[in-house]
Amino acid sequence: MAQVKCEVKGVFVAASDAATVPLVVLSDGSDRVLPIFIGIWEAVSINSAIKHELLPRPFTHDLFIDLCEKCAITLRFLQIDSIEDGVYYAQLVISVGGRDEYLDCRPSDGIALALRAGVPIFTDEGVMATAGQKDEDLPQVVDLAAFLEK
Repeated sequence: MAQVKCEVKGVFVAASDAATVPLVVLSDGSDRVLPIFIGIWEAVSINSAIKHELLPRPFTHDLFIDLCEKCAITLRFLQIDSIEDGVYYAQLVISVGGRDEYLDCRPSDGIALALRAGVPIFTDEGVMATAGQKDEDLPQVVDLAAFLEK
């Protein structure tokens, strides 16, 4: 299937009486968005990368980027390539010695790394067709930064 380039629209929290769940929302530039529910620490890391915040101590994602730089590993792109039973699967594509390698990763970790490295994020068209939604169909969400300020 074709790959669709996506941008991170934002990191949000969907809050209900039953639970509060963070999510990252990707946009393919059309009226479709792809919500991916993630953990709170991944949400904080992605939000930090979006805002280009430099923290006094590195997150694990910052450490990974530093390791890649020191070991001449180039991050090329992230591809979110499937969804099975509500679970997204992704691969981080890196270049080592001129050879591409594909690393299985959680989309949330891949997004945090892609943002830090400034590399593109792609989603398989089939994933977008299956799990993509119109913006207005998303659950009621609050921006993560606003939620954390409460």
